Amino acid sequence: MRYIYLVMALLLLGGCGGQKRVVVATEEKLPSWYTNPPKSNATDLYALGEGKNQKEAVAEALTAMVATLSVSVSSSFRANKVVREGRINSVDATYKSDVASEVKKIHISNYEVLHAKSLGFKRYAVVVKSNKRKLFVSMKKELDQKFSSIDAQERTLLHSDALKLLHFYRVELASLKSMENTLLVMSSLNERFDADEYIRKMQILSSKYQTLSQNITFSFQANSAGKNLIAPLSKGLSQKHFTIKKSRGKYHFTIFVNATIQKANAYGFTLARAEIKVITKDYRGNIIGSNVLNITGQSSQGYAIAKQSIIIKLNALIQKEGIDKVLGLTI
Repeated sequence: MRYIYLVMALLLLGGCGGQKRVVVATEEKLPSWYTNPPKSNATDLYALGEGKNQKEAVAEALTAMVATLSVSVSSSFRANKVVREGRINSVDATYKSDVASEVKKIHISNYEVLHAKSLGFKRYAVVVKSNKRKLFVSMKKELDQKFSSIDAQERTLLHSDALKLLHFYRVELASLKSMENTLLVMSSLNERFDADEYIRKMQILSSKYQTLSQNITFSFQANSAGKNLIAPLSKGLSQKHFTIKKSRGKYHFTIFVNATIQKANAYGFTLARAEIKVITKDYRGNIIGSNVLNITGQSSQGYAIAKQSIIIKLNALIQKEGIDKVLGLTI
């Protein structure tokens, strides 16, 4: 009898343990700095950002910080309220930004993350702060270092070939593309800031690039098999705004085209297998670029059409890869 009572007690305890507990989740409150983020003032800038992780949220906050400055740049923000259904019914303020790429390139290195929190649903939010005076000083320092680096590199390249110097100017001007917007931001941070000095430096670089580009010339020399290949190469250079003509001097370059073409047949097609060697030399005869191209033309209408196919394929290769890669040059 005692055994029966013991078994019944165990069964009752087991039945009670098997019941599922009902857990009532309390509603998670959003932090006050998120629902009511701090406002920028005369000395400090604040910005709220969201993302899938803290890094992405900080990037969005910095973009918002730049866009909210009183600067005439192309930017717009749309604040959408998104109601998420789930364990917690919450309203997240999601900021979707359409900011011009030039604005995003403005670099803010002087900032601190005041608040950071995971909001759930794979969302992360932060508030970043930047002191206006410190931000201005850091942006000016970066600009000064940039132009000092350009000056130093330019001095080392003055005795290089004209194409290398042209490439240098093109890359540096591209890196300074967002400088105008940076200067506008700096002017809004410091009303006494004079941006003319930096604008003049950029104009000088642009002038040097244009002068060099207008004076550089190319000409061709080819063997008999390579003569028909000059046209697509010349077209590719012209599309880069280079002048094709015979000339002399330090701004002139000669491209040597040496081609060998072999005839073959396969599956009813006539093939023209070409090995094309291109070598570019400066006015002193120094090789500054070279490449070997293997192109096979084919036709069901004879060898002449197959050779013509080589020209068509070379032109397509130039359009796809770029004339600089085909010639083995950096321009």
